[in-house]
Amino acid sequence: MLITGAGGQGVVLSSDMIGEVALAAGYDVKKTDIHGMAQRGGSVVSHVRIARQVFSPLSKEGEVDMLLGLEKLETARWGYFLKPGGIAIINDYALPPLSVTMGLDTYPSDSEITGILKQATDRIYFIEGTKLAAALGDVRTLNILILGCASVFMPIKVSTWKEVISERLPEKIRKINLAAFELGRKEIQSVHL
Repeated sequence: MLITGAGGQGVVLSSDMIGEVALAAGYDVKKTDIHGMAQRGGSVVSHVRIARQVFSPLSKEGEVDMLLGLEKLETARWGYFLKPGGIAIINDYALPPLSVTMGLDTYPSDSEITGILKQATDRIYFIEGTKLAAALGDVRTLNILILGCASVFMPIKVSTWKEVISERLPEKIRKINLAAFELGRKEIQSVHL
């Protein structure tokens, strides 16, 4: 798996949670995070490898089963890691980089982003994650909402996901994040099934 987004969107927490869920389900897990100017809204990416036995945390180009994108452009940038027929779940949210805001470049359209991802797969799901999380009452639940989407495609019990979320998050934000997880599951099922 590859999780990507901008600094502050919860990419690292998402990959930590995926790792904890997979470990709780009996899998071997290796992960690594890459974040340059993350504190300034820059690119953040996490590689998470899950199997019965894993030797390296880094994914190879063209071998990622699932790409989770919390920001559209960041998802497109890492699309070449998707394997043929892999799954791309993309938060329909744009955070234009400085080059775009200064007028030096243009932000790609949804059709351009889809075109990039279609080089590997037709299993592309745009989710109104930011809007859904904001409607729940806290946009910071976006990453857990996207994990709810991803959980539909993974062979791990929903109860394991909920246990890890409940153990990992403080009590004051536990309930809303569990609601975000369920909302993500329902949202992807409405477009996938």
